[in-house]
Amino acid sequence: MQATSDNTIRRHPLQRLSSPSRGISSIFHAAGVSSFAASFKYLVDWPNPVNDSYGWHFQYLTIIGLALATLTFVFGSFADITASRRLFVIKNSLSVCSAPLEILISLLYWAIRAIDPQLVMPSWVVIDPWADVGFHLAPALFLLLDLLFFSPPWSIPPLSALGVSGALAFSYWWWVEHCFAHNGWYPYPLFELLSPAWRGVLFVGSALVMTGSTVCLMWVYGRVNGWGVEGPMVVRRKEGVGKE
Repeated sequence: MQATSDNTIRRHPLQRLSSPSRGISSIFHAAGVSSFAASFKYLVDWPNPVNDSYGWHFQYLTIIGLALATLTFVFGSFADITASRRLFVIKNSLSVCSAPLEILISLLYWAIRAIDPQLVMPSWVVIDPWADVGFHLAPALFLLLDLLFFSPPWSIPPLSALGVSGALAFSYWWWVEHCFAHNGWYPYPLFELLSPAWRGVLFVGSALVMTGSTVCLMWVYGRVNGWGVEGPMVVRRKEGVGKE
């Protein structure tokens, strides 16, 4: 009875497509996991000095975000395969952090790169364009589509979103400085150019942008799928009542 209870998942009225399921949802999450795995494989196959440094590539916010996106989609894939409500809930909980983080990473990377690529990449880095997209755009797109079409709406208050973003930003700041103490260099050249005070401003600003990303994603979800507890199809059916 417990297994039956766990495997019976009632779809939220606002969730557009069925998930978890062994249909489109399963294919989508498997595609995401494959894309993220290919990005990690690129890091291993590509000879570079970071591979032998303290903290490996996890010094980079990009790779931390990629790891969190991978974990989110792995839980999504297992939820599809097993039809487990618990795994589906874990996937959605991780998404609340991973999706805004990947939006932040994409916004910061492409904006700063447009100003000067050497602010986000050392001069020795020559990255394949498709790999660049795999690291800095694909995770955000996969997580955005997962939220809009395969997930129920988030219910995180803005203040809680700020707490999550702030905790992540200051934890990453500590981690960057910790790695610097071992390696003698920062993962992003931009950090080298900023004083400690301005690095603090950058991290505080990033936390605010990530919080804004959370709020914006919730707003976009509402625009696409509807608000409250009723989906767009339900609303349209109600609007059509009495018109014939």
